[in-house]
Formats: sequence, C-alpha cells, structure tokens
Amino acid sequence: MRNSKTVLIDSNPGRNAQTFGIARELGTEMDLIHEPSIGVIGNKGDSQCYIGVQSKVEAIQAALQKKIGIGPNDMQMRLVQPEYTIATSDGMRNGTREMRYSLIGREVTNDSVCEHLSASGLEGTIAVVACDKPPVGTLAGILEHNRPAIIVSDGPIRPGVDSVTGQPIDIISGFQAAGSNDENWKRQVACDACPGYGSCGGMFTYNTMQTFIGVVGMEPLNMISPASDDPRRITDFPDQLINNLRNMIDNQILPRDIVTRESIRNAMIISMAIGGSTNVLLHGPEIARAAGFRNFATDIMAPEEFNHLSKNIVPVLIDARPFGQYSMVDIDKKGGIQVIVKELIQAGLINGNTLTCTGETLSEQVKSLNPPLPDGVVIYSVKKPYKPTGGLRVLGGNLSPEYSAVLKLAGVEGGLEDNVFSGRARVFDSEAKLLSALEGQPDQFQNLDMIIVRYEGPSGAPGMPEMLDSTSRITTLCRQRGIVVGLMTDARFSGGSVGLVIGHVGPEAALGGPIALVENDDNIVVDLNKNEVNCVELQDKTTFNARKAAWDAEVDKNGGTHPSIGDVDTRLLNRMRRSAVSAIFGAGMHPDRKVWVCEPREGLKSEFTPSNKYRT
Repeated sequence: MRNSKTVLIDSNPGRNAQTFGIARELGTEMDLIHEPSIGVIGNKGDSQCYIGVQSKVEAIQAALQKKIGIGPNDMQMRLVQPEYTIATSDGMRNGTREMRYSLIGREVTNDSVCEHLSASGLEGTIAVVACDKPPVGTLAGILEHNRPAIIVSDGPIRPGVDSVTGQPIDIISGFQAAGSNDENWKRQVACDACPGYGSCGGMFTYNTMQTFIGVVGMEPLNMISPASDDPRRITDFPDQLINNLRNMIDNQILPRDIVTRESIRNAMIISMAIGGSTNVLLHGPEIARAAGFRNFATDIMAPEEFNHLSKNIVPVLIDARPFGQYSMVDIDKKGGIQVIVKELIQAGLINGNTLTCTGETLSEQVKSLNPPLPDGVVIYSVKKPYKPTGGLRVLGGNLSPEYSAVLKLAGVEGGLEDNVFSGRARVFDSEAKLLSALEGQPDQFQNLDMIIVRYEGPSGAPGMPEMLDSTSRITTLCRQRGIVVGLMTDARFSGGSVGLVIGHVGPEAALGGPIALVENDDNIVVDLNKNEVNCVELQDKTTFNARKAAWDAEVDKNGGTHPSIGDVDTRLLNRMRRSAVSAIFGAGMHPDRKVWVCEPREGLKSEFTPSNKYRT
C-alpha cells in the first residue's frame, strides 16, 4: 500500500536540461528540481461543462507557486505544468452515433491520468473535474497511482430561465421539447436552457458522482455544490485544497487509505438518498475496482443488500431535478451536501468514522463545516423525508440474470400498480430505429408498452450510450397523452432521465443475453416486490431454447457476431468491443474481458450496520 511511486529527477544533464528550463519558466527555484513533484490536472471537452475548469486550474497553480520554495515554511517540491484530459459532450451527443464515446471517455481519462501520474511520478496532485465520466476516470487513475491527491468539482451550471414563462429550465427541458412541432418554441427553450457555464445543475450523473466522490472522502464536502462561477472557487478553495494536500503529503495519507469498503458503502447509500443517477451502478464498481476491490457485489455491497437498504432504510432527502424542481445551486443555498451528510450520519445511515482528504473523519469534517438544519423545502430530514424510499433499485429476473438491471425509482411517474408493471414488448434493435419511430410515428406507442432497445450495450454499440433523447421524448409523449410507456435496454441512461426506464440489462444482447430473444408483443413484467424483470414467454424452456437456437444460427451465419450490432470504424471502438466487461463490473475496458485490478485487497467488514433510527 505504501510503496512509493514517486519519480525523482536525477543529476543526468540531459534530463536536467528540461527540468531547469521548466523551473525558469514557472518561476520556481532551480534547487527544487530534484525534489518530489506536485501538480494540477483538469478535465476538458467541447461543452459548457468544461469552460470553467481552466480558470480553476490556473488559480490553484498560481497558489502553488506562492507556497513552493526553499524557505522553512515552504513546500519544497518540484512544480510541474498543468495537464488536461479530454472528454465528449454528453449533452451535444445524446441520441447520435457519437454518444458511443461517452462512457469510453471514462476509460480514456483513466488512461490519460495514469500516463501523466505514473510517468511524471507525482507525489501530490490536485484534480479539477467536470461532467460525469471524466471525474470517475480521474479518480480511478489517482487510486491506481495511490500517492497523495485531492479532487475538486469545477461546479454546476446555474439554472436557465424560460424567457416567456419566467420558470427555471435546464438542458433536460430542451430534450423534453424535442418532440414538439413548434420550431420557434424549441429554439427559444434551447437558447434559454444553459446560460453561463458549468456541468449539469440537477441531480443528474455529474452531481451524483460529485456527491459520491465527496462522501467517499476524496473531495471536501463544502466544495461540491457551489456553482462553477461562484467566486469562492477562485478566491478561497485553492489555498484550502493546497493545505489539505500538504497535510496528506506530510502524513502520508493515500487515496486507498480513504477509499475503503466502508467509504464506498457510504457513497452508495447517499446516492440512494439523493435520488441519484443510475450511472452510479456503473461508476461505483469502477471506483471500487481502482481502489483494489475486484467484485463489487461480494467485496462492497450485494444487490440484495442494496435493494434492502433502498426499500427499507434509506429515504430520498431532496426535491431536485429531474424528479423534483430544484438544482444543486439551490442545495448550496440551503447549506450544501454537508447538510445531507450530517442528517445521514445522525440517523445511523452512514459511517462517520471513515477518513477524508481533509485529514478528518467524515463526522469531524461535517462538524467543522457546521451545516444548518434541513430547510424542509429543498433539503428534507431523515425523520420527514421527501420520499420514504431510496431512489434506486437493482433488478434480476429472466431478462437480467446477472442481476444488473437498474431502475431509478425516484423518477418513475406511473405504471407501477402495487409495485408491478405488466405490458407488451415493442422491440428495436438500435436506438436510432427507436428515435426514428418516435419522430415519425409517435402515435404507434400505446399505454403499457415496454420498449426494448438492444444491441446498445458495452460491446454491442459499442460503448453503452445513454439514451436521454429517447427517454425525454417518451416522457413528453406520456405526459401529453396520459399514458405509461416504459423503456428497457442493455445501454444506460442520463441522470436526467425520468419515467419507467430500466437500463444495464445483462448479459447484453450482443453477447447472447436473454434480452436478445424478446419478440414483439411478448409479455413483460416488472415486479418490484420481487425486484425482477421477466419476459413471460421466455419462462417456457421450449420457447427459450428455440429462440436461442435461432439467434445462434444468425450469429454463425454472420461470422460470429449478430448483424444488429453497431459498426466499428475506429481503433478505440474496436478496443471497447473486444474488451468491455459487464455492467455489474462497471462496463470498462479490460484485457480479455477479465477485470484487471492493481494490488487487489479484501473488502474487510466493519461493525457498522446502516440503520435508520426513525424506522423500526
């Protein structure tokens, strides 16, 4: 655990030539080039999510320059230049072929961070992160390097304001307007939805994962919720981050000391409590893997325990978009994420004894921040929650034998009578075919249809795209007509998706999972009393075997792959197709589809058991 990966610059004049040159350009002491390195990294991409990152990186870099030197109170370290990773814009690419690169971007960020930290051998790192996949990839790289490091959110965007109604709107409003025939209105919503800069402002995947990273201990809690343009991110946070990192370096507090079984469990529980994104069921296992835990279900939290906690123990504590009305900026005005963390600790839901990047335990950090009580409008108490049960549910059944399917229960708007949905299958072998139907013939969809979209999984797409365009159109269609139409897929969803939508069904269709065998008009049953999703027809072994034999024959005839899988026209897409693991392991890229773990460790259990003192 504590074997140093620090790389020091020796006295070779060839290597010294550039390090002396960098020291001159950065204005640091020449004598420090042989000391351990420290630096700042950031995420960049082609959307508003990333516009604010560079200014934060530069502010932290400038603060570091002031604190580095040869004096007795200075940080005697070699300062390196800032580095940036790249990423895809989820908002611009949803519903397009380019969306295949979104989840792959998490893997690319991991590789990029790994290359920089390992080759440069940084002893101290501050990472400014934006959007939702790059932060996870950044944290994964940091955990694999396992030298002192700290993460800070670039911050969410402020809500837009509808110029006609005066109501707050956001990017989800734009996607939900896509099915309208009023071109002027669609343009107006698009122009109003995203003023300023910052990552998505609702409790979508970005804010779900920032909350996760904060509660897992790698980001100060007070830095999660302020908007990207909040002046504190330039004036106050840089010095706080450097002081925290200096303490980590001095006391050799390492990322894997912080990200443990207990802290990951805490982060999963708060994800339920905030009605978080379904993507946490992909990113949580990936973070756990990078921290040394090979199997999330056995080392961290089994699906059965996850469902028990979500159903019986953990309530939803916020009224936030997409299932509610408020944004992360509103949460910040009411005291920030630390208000929620304090509630969960005091109620017995999460373990306050886990270590954090501030050098304090989670409980100590919350105490030092001294957050206010929940206001009861934006943030609710555990005693009187916004919703009585957690926002997420994991499903098994004959369509999800890997027990990987996930439903954002907090976002369901109807269709679960006595916790059961029963309807007929409408099958599409790609999202493009579904979008064409929604655009051209929306009236074909009827009440209690369950749309099946397949061959869009990690290997099939490849890349497991999220389907915000599809889910938003379905949501609008359902609200306009007063009907319930569900969507089930081996792909995934945006954190902004609402409705009866079930993703991550595994095994995926491209690998012969049961979802590949569903036919139009089959009977689909979603039973939350049993936490199962089943196709009635496939319960008959004769039917199942006949359909599987027909599917196998089609694959054999096509040279070993099903003809409905997506095209592969880049090396990166090919790498994803050949190396993607299942959603239950995070849907990342691993050699021979076998999960790779650096320095594996056991998920040692503590005596802490999550409970809710307000429930018997």
